[in-house]
Amino acid sequence: MNTRWKKTVEKKVVVTESGLKALEDELEELKTVRRKEVSDKIRIARSFGDLSENSEYDEAKNEQAIVEARIADLEVMLKNVVILDESDMGTDAVSLGNTVRVLDLDFGDECEFHVVGSTEADPMNNVISDESPVGKSLLGKKVGEMAEAELPNGEMTKFEVLSISK
Repeated sequence: MNTRWKKTVEKKVVVTESGLKALEDELEELKTVRRKEVSDKIRIARSFGDLSENSEYDEAKNEQAIVEARIADLEVMLKNVVILDESDMGTDAVSLGNTVRVLDLDFGDECEFHVVGSTEADPMNNVISDESPVGKSLLGKKVGEMAEAELPNGEMTKFEVLSISK
């Protein structure tokens, strides 16, 4: 039997200094606080007796799996982190780390996006990932150029780049 092993290529995680600190803080919180909390929940649930019908135990074990999975994810991310050097960042074309002021050509509204790596994205606060449809469409654009993106709902939207800053 011929078995093929796929070597997984772990993706580089591009973050700002503050993004790196946030990942490190989250990992520390999970390892020092959340693990202990979940362990305590499991210990208490075990004291209730029969584990076969113990919903508290099942819930605590599920929570433990989620915490451990997140710890593993964060450790892989931190192993593959690349810190964005903001001093190398230009403003001639949109790149990771830039803040971009655009005109929404469909609605006539101006809005501003900060383009970051996927781990730092916060779309509700206009901090968008370079992997998002709008983020991808803006990358490489210069002031005065148009960007077009297909939104998750299938609609197309168009922007004009008004300014680019660090």
